[in-house]
Amino acid sequence: QVQLVESGGGSVQAGGSLRLSCAASGYTYRSCTMGWFRQAPGKEREGVAIISTGNGNTDYDASVKGRFTISQDNAKNTLYLQMSSLKPEDTAMYYCAATRTYNCYSISWSLSPMNFRYWGQGTQVTVSS
Repeated sequence: QVQLVESGGGSVQAGGSLRLSCAASGYTYRSCTMGWFRQAPGKEREGVAIISTGNGNTDYDASVKGRFTISQDNAKNTLYLQMSSLKPEDTAMYYCAATRTYNCYSISWSLSPMNFRYWGQGTQVTVSS
């Protein structure tokens, strides 16, 4: 059973930085794509950043491009999200997610949560002005 455990959330002032980590376990093979999502109160869950575990390609939501960086350490089965120049509107619960591990070619390269099968419990990020 695949498990994803996030850590690194917290409270920071606007302009500050945080690094989120996601430890993955229970795999025989790596997921095709991993990503970070967030959900603010009263809003839908949205994609923040995704990374292909095979070739390292990345994609970001326009709202975080240039401020956030997604990366992976395959040896440690860990996904990261480095967040800089944080804004109050970045306040949300942040979730780590992973797609299935097979038939990667048929998975849409997209920030849509619908593509992702496995989810962590989330870590809260709060940015104050």
